[in-house]
Amino acid sequence: MSVTTDIKASYRGPGRVVARLMGQGRREGFALNILLFACIVMFVAQAPYQSREAHFNPDVPLMARMYWSAFLWIFLVPLLLYGFAAMVFGLARLAGRNITGYGIRLSLFWALLASSPVVLFLGLIAAFIGPSAGLQLVGMIWLLNVLWFWIAGMRAAEGIEQ
Repeated sequence: MSVTTDIKASYRGPGRVVARLMGQGRREGFALNILLFACIVMFVAQAPYQSREAHFNPDVPLMARMYWSAFLWIFLVPLLLYGFAAMVFGLARLAGRNITGYGIRLSLFWALLASSPVVLFLGLIAAFIGPSAGLQLVGMIWLLNVLWFWIAGMRAAEGIEQ
């Protein structure tokens, strides 16, 4: 299935999508691609807000803002997410859960990519309205969306051995 079809299917049953992805076998390159695409979407979602901030505060030019945003989302966040997934794997082992590190990584990375429509909407709200209660509400919806997809994905991945 295509990525957009899988994203749409995740809103109906995120566990089923992760189980199907896990059923394709352990493919670390695939998981890394999912993470990088999710981070690229996060970077693109931040671009309108960065433009707004550069307009209202011209002390820092737009190109510098975009450079540091790209550095954060394309280089640092993937490293931090791999570390976070390793920490969650250690906690899962301590809790006696039967889930692989690949299952944790894939479900986390897929949760970030599958929630991309909400994060794009969040970027638009940040750009057009700016800091407001609406931005906080959409940010909370995005966070709950990621948690829902991630938890459902981990529960599905726990039943599949790699």
